[in-house]
Amino acid sequence: MKDGTFDGKVRCVVYDCDGVLFDSLEANGRLYNDLSARLGKGPLSGEQLKYVHSHTVFESIRCIAREDESLEKKGLELLKQTDLGHYIQYLKMEPNLLQTLGALKERGTLRAVNTNRTTSMKYIMERFNLWPHFDMVVTALDVKNPKPHPESIEKIVSALELKKDEVVFVGDSQVDKQTAETAGVRFIAYKNPEISNGLLIQDHLELLELLRSGKGLSI
Repeated sequence: MKDGTFDGKVRCVVYDCDGVLFDSLEANGRLYNDLSARLGKGPLSGEQLKYVHSHTVFESIRCIAREDESLEKKGLELLKQTDLGHYIQYLKMEPNLLQTLGALKERGTLRAVNTNRTTSMKYIMERFNLWPHFDMVVTALDVKNPKPHPESIEKIVSALELKKDEVVFVGDSQVDKQTAETAGVRFIAYKNPEISNGLLIQDHLELLELLRSGKGLSI
């Protein structure tokens, strides 16, 4: 370990939110099924649920409205009237997350969140008292181009004065993988072997061992 970082190679771990920090399938399913019902649509299909899990709320409402502009506009208005805090209670924090974040902080490794969530992220950070655990949080509202565009990663790299080869991005979706690839940072798949480039963890504590060993992380 050099200069407080794991083997001098990784200075910052960037996390996706949904599916990585939290099991959010139930929370997202409830929110978007409720919006779909209020728009006169039926329950979301499996493909739609998968889509809303990794895209912005604006893209998700467009998906539910099936690109009907008037329905999409109504969906956005309904969203403004929705208490997003109600759905946060259905989030389930992933096992060993806080322990891992604490270990990274002790070793001087920066932690950031890169999510396509919008206004709901601040409620999540407050409800689960996550602000002390992260050095930076970037949502879809903080960039012109959300994931999979590289802007969000580039914003983190610039603000925290990092080099791209000092960053790893932990994600669970194809959108996350594409974001890492377009941004030119290393990607670690979380609980999804289908998107792994050879780096895969099933538990957050495995990240600590991966970083200590440097296996597969050398540039």
